[in-house]
Amino acid sequence: MQRPIVDRPVLPADYGVPESLEQLLPWSHVTERLERAMIYWVGTVRPNGRPHSSPIWGVWLDETLFFDGSPETRRGKNMSANPAVSIHIESGGAGKDVVVLEGDALQVRGSTLDPAFKRRLADQYAAKYLADCYQPEPDQWDAGGLYRLQLHTVIAWTTFNIDPTRWRFQGRASA
Repeated sequence: MQRPIVDRPVLPADYGVPESLEQLLPWSHVTERLERAMIYWVGTVRPNGRPHSSPIWGVWLDETLFFDGSPETRRGKNMSANPAVSIHIESGGAGKDVVVLEGDALQVRGSTLDPAFKRRLADQYAAKYLADCYQPEPDQWDAGGLYRLQLHTVIAWTTFNIDPTRWRFQGRASA
């Protein structure tokens, strides 16, 4: 994974966010939450410009978020027309412990992946969601329906006015 630029998100001055780079969160804070998260919410845009959000299952593997679902879903059709997505974990009560990802959802044909990697990915899904009766086989995604998130920006905080942190990837900037 490319080394990101780490700084503060751009927010209005009256939000009380520190200007200094002290108390920024470590990247491990993000990865731990992404590994543990059971539900991720993905926001896409319909062809007519209207927003759409849906819960998804996914796994954080090799510094990448992978998620699956039929390309025929509203989410899949939206990502096919416009891969830009916003994804957040199911957290953030009282404005605490927030992780928001922005990037492009790129469809991955399982048939193009290394068989050992497909096995690791399927095993990660099974370990995480077996209680929900989801145990994919490594060839499940050979015809499509697997996505990987190409990160542009990640914003996270545990306490909003103390440690909001932004990571920017690939030279793309956003608030």
